[in-house]
Amino acid sequence: MADEPLVLGIETSCDETGVGIVRGTTLLADAVASSVDTHARFGGVVPEIASRAHLEAMVPTIERALKQAGVSARDLDGIAVTAGPGLAGALLVGVSAAKAYAYALNKPLYGVNHLASHICVDQLEHGPLPEPTMALLVSGGHSSLLLAPDITADVRPMGATIDDAAGEAFDKIARVLDLGFPGGPVIDRLAKEGDPSAIAFPRGLSGSRDPAYDFSFSGLKTAVARWIEAKRAAGEEVPVRDVAASFQEAVVDVLTRKAVRACKDQGVDHLMIGGGVAANSRLRALAQERCERAGIRLRVPRPGLCTDNGAMVAALGAEMVARNRPASDWELSADSSLPVTDPHVPGAVPSHDHVHEISKDNLYS
Repeated sequence: MADEPLVLGIETSCDETGVGIVRGTTLLADAVASSVDTHARFGGVVPEIASRAHLEAMVPTIERALKQAGVSARDLDGIAVTAGPGLAGALLVGVSAAKAYAYALNKPLYGVNHLASHICVDQLEHGPLPEPTMALLVSGGHSSLLLAPDITADVRPMGATIDDAAGEAFDKIARVLDLGFPGGPVIDRLAKEGDPSAIAFPRGLSGSRDPAYDFSFSGLKTAVARWIEAKRAAGEEVPVRDVAASFQEAVVDVLTRKAVRACKDQGVDHLMIGGGVAANSRLRALAQERCERAGIRLRVPRPGLCTDNGAMVAALGAEMVARNRPASDWELSADSSLPVTDPHVPGAVPSHDHVHEISKDNLYS
């Protein structure tokens, strides 16, 4: 193995088949096959459709990534795959593929956590993560504040959404406004032309007695939907751009305020933001503004690395290899509710030297 491990990562937790290849902290390939257009007609992700799309896209996407990176599969030092959390069927496709490639190539297999991967991907753009790292992860399924003293072995939840995640709220409000799916990009675009102070939408869990680091967007979602319904019932035109801007401001205000507070309380002088909603332009701008005032360094990957991708899985896998973390064994399976406290899923096998004790003869016996 070279000084910096060459690792392929597979991500299939939701509706995108992502395959990334990294050497250490250098990104060599990031291939994605998305089925979002197929799901759009249903207004959300359909798990069975996502699983079938992953099956069809897996081999071509891996081949495309290898070609883009200019490496052979036999050059790899390891294969990493998202083991959870996510949609069970979609995860199983990725895990099965990773196990097949790892076995055929005689390479170590690393089942890793989707959320920890979203944190680790920042290394591909801004270099090694500080330890500890404070991370705000915001996506369609998760809104979490995490403290990571060691991204490969020690990730501690500080706060999370108790109902709808931020990305879910964006999608639901977009649906109410008849803006289509996914909702985040279109709301972000329309909000730039609206007034964020036009409508005083509520900020969930922002009272002095509320949990300091937890989030709640269900009440905000309901308030926005009722405001729109009242306008329509009165026969008035809904100011879509102002609604988008005011709703978006309510979400990012709470996210950034709590994230900065967590950094101050924990004595961490930097903040990393990841997940699909991290591509939101207003979230980035407000986070930068508040971090600068608080003397906190902000780290946010470019938008393409914020959404689900194989590069983030490969990045965490490379870190596992570099730190000599134990590989996963052949009992590795998908865990749709894998806790963030498990950055990776090691098996009983302690090292690469013993990962492949099973012979091809007895594997199928």
